[in-house]
Amino acid sequence: MVLASVVSMIFRVAEIAFAAIVAGLTGKYLHATEGTSAWDNGRFIYTEVVAGLSILLALIWLFPFSSSFIHWPADFLMSIMWFVSFGLMVSWLNGSCGYVFNWSGISLDGTATCSEWKANVAFAFLSAICWLVSALIGIWWVRRHTTPVDTTGTYRRRRWYRSRV
Repeated sequence: MVLASVVSMIFRVAEIAFAAIVAGLTGKYLHATEGTSAWDNGRFIYTEVVAGLSILLALIWLFPFSSSFIHWPADFLMSIMWFVSFGLMVSWLNGSCGYVFNWSGISLDGTATCSEWKANVAFAFLSAICWLVSALIGIWWVRRHTTPVDTTGTYRRRRWYRSRV
């Protein structure tokens, strides 16, 4: 029980951190292209919205209550949204910075835009993986804490009080 809560909290903190990094890098690009059409920046606006939702939901569900595990469908949906964001950014790069997962030649001098984009893509992917693992932990927790009532397959929640016997 405690292990699942601790692991869930670790993934929630990672989700917040990864979403904040993606929001910062994408926001920097959106600020630089302020006068362009919203249609041209649609994929980046979508990424900012997904990052904002991720930060909000991960903050709300960070606390280790059992109710945070029953939100696994929302975790799975957020994972799908992050994978879509990842795909949109990879298709936007379109090989202009080389292969997306080729990390050679990355520098920290502040002028390497390809490095920023590759970091943005990588943290979007890591965020998608974290949300997917959170969903899997939630599915495991819910399946473990429900028991069949009868042979028809209906389920009920276990009661968590101590027996007086």
